[in-house]
Amino acid sequence: MRIERFHAFATEALAKAPDVQTVDRWDRGEDHLYGWQITLTSGARIWAGLTAVAPPGEKSDQPETPVTGEAPAESPYPELYTNGKTTPRVAAHYLAAALTNSGNTEILRAEAYAEDAQNPGFGVIFHSTGRAHCLFHHTARPGQDKGTNAFSLQGEF
Repeated sequence: MRIERFHAFATEALAKAPDVQTVDRWDRGEDHLYGWQITLTSGARIWAGLTAVAPPGEKSDQPETPVTGEAPAESPYPELYTNGKTTPRVAAHYLAAALTNSGNTEILRAEAYAEDAQNPGFGVIFHSTGRAHCLFHHTARPGQDKGTNAFSLQGEF
């Protein structure tokens, strides 16, 4: 699934998660920059950037040929909040579950990045062997704006 189509699909799929209030997509197509501002039901927000890797041999100047297979089995959403707050790692697992539970037959699997990853976020592997990488760049507590650092992630928000 190419980045533009995944961006549109994921915007809708993430918005259907029970503890997601809104998903506002942003893109600067001329710069090939894509992502979302995700507002949780607590009012906390996550800014996630999106990059993608095409399957080997796919040429971007050719029409896309979607590859389908069995959609991932639904998985339970992890508990997002503890004492009204979440963490980047927990949110990554939660948002990966939203894509897993979308029923999309182009998705092989969606997973949160490992606990020791440099930046939290989640990835999607497609049946085509293409990949989407969704990294968290900023988080904000309810009523707070994002920081100005390249990556301003709070321990809990």
